[in-house]
Amino acid sequence: MAGRKWSNNNDNDDPLARALQPPFDETPEEREARIRQQEEAQRVSREIDEEIAQARRAYERRRRAIKILLLGQAESGKSTTLKNFQLQFSPQHFAKERAAWKTIIQLNLIRCIKRLLEVLQEEWESSLQTTTPASIAKGKGVAGRTPTTPGVRFSTSPLNDHHRRIRMRLSALLPIEEELTRKLLPDGGSPVRDVCVRAGSGWKGVLAALSSNTSTLDVPRNSQPPLVSAMKGANSRPGTANSQFKDKDNPSAVLAACKDDIMALWEDSVVQAVLKKHNVRLQDMPGFFLNDAARVAAINYEPTDDDIVRARVRTLGVEEHHFTMESGALPGTEWYIYDVGGSRSVRQHWIPYFDDVQAIIFLAPLAFNLTLDEDPKVNRLEDSITLWREVCQNALLAKTTLILFLNKMDILQATLAAGIRVAKYVPSYGDQPNDVQHVTKYFRDKFRGYHKRLSPKPRPFYWHETSVIDTRSTAAILVGVREGILRAHLQSVNVI
Repeated sequence: MAGRKWSNNNDNDDPLARALQPPFDETPEEREARIRQQEEAQRVSREIDEEIAQARRAYERRRRAIKILLLGQAESGKSTTLKNFQLQFSPQHFAKERAAWKTIIQLNLIRCIKRLLEVLQEEWESSLQTTTPASIAKGKGVAGRTPTTPGVRFSTSPLNDHHRRIRMRLSALLPIEEELTRKLLPDGGSPVRDVCVRAGSGWKGVLAALSSNTSTLDVPRNSQPPLVSAMKGANSRPGTANSQFKDKDNPSAVLAACKDDIMALWEDSVVQAVLKKHNVRLQDMPGFFLNDAARVAAINYEPTDDDIVRARVRTLGVEEHHFTMESGALPGTEWYIYDVGGSRSVRQHWIPYFDDVQAIIFLAPLAFNLTLDEDPKVNRLEDSITLWREVCQNALLAKTTLILFLNKMDILQATLAAGIRVAKYVPSYGDQPNDVQHVTKYFRDKFRGYHKRLSPKPRPFYWHETSVIDTRSTAAILVGVREGILRAHLQSVNVI
């Protein structure tokens, strides 16, 4: 009794206990309302505790996850490397994004066609002349027709009226390109050469929905009106832009209607000669699909893995990709890969990601004869070497594994095979043999030297010769890269 009396006195002296006691004159209704409030407060408290516990578990998972940063200048192959990672180690995740990539590939093809049409227009404009008595005497005129009146402007280009008609029909693709670009980058300012997306904008979801809404549309031959009113009078045939169909805003349908014209124009020997005259190699454009137009422009087109890896899209900002390893060593391991924009204007945004990554894959294309789009005075390879030096000497990255990809080896091989000499663009190369083996060794040694000299502390030098659009050879390389990163990560957390 004494103990209970002491406890009661203590409770009476406690202000909090007195405040929590129900009123003496509490009615049954007030008591019921009070109990409901207490139960609701307990429910909210449990929810808060659960959220805190979930956040703590998520933090621990993220802390244990492997984080990789993809670095390199614009068009160095960062996004393509990411797609190779997903294809090789997380194929189910990769398959879920296939619908979005279909639209990107179609847009890549349209961009190539647009550039081709621009070159043809440049050819016509540059070859315009005015008839004179001398030209009339020589019989030079428009598309092989002999001029008869002085003062008439005519073209000396080998392109003829057939090419003009095809160009007019293919112009139907340009509004499609503008609309898709607007969907991808609604706040885009000045026109850009690449297909651009803003990181974190949910662009894959937008394109997946667009693809699912249009991929099953048919192309009836008898619907009205014609695709382009300006084509009245031109011969209509299936597979040309003059075919009549249901939805002129459907990318798949418009490309299918233009397929024959696309193939005819691209395979035309006169057009190829004009491209060579203007020193334009569309084959070197990122996201080049003109050689695959018969397949990509088909109404029932479904992208292959190789198509998706080759597709070109430029990331503006920093995009985080989270996926779980589905195969190989330690399946179930969580990975975060950061794909950052490589343009010079966004490189200052890289630094916040330096503090918490286990590895950096640095992509350096051996493009010794090319310059930056942002600054044509700067050699692309010199810019890569400058970036590599900055990464090597950064104190925040002292414990980070650096992996160098000497990328686009296929383009290097084609460049050297065309007779382009390295010494013309890199005088220090001197009179060394102008072949792939010696050129690769020369630049590899340059990167190795800066890595050894500038690293804050000694660390291994990892490098690979890559062509990341080649999914098969890249897969073998990435297996080794993954095992090395896993080993270093396990050592860092004292597991091995």
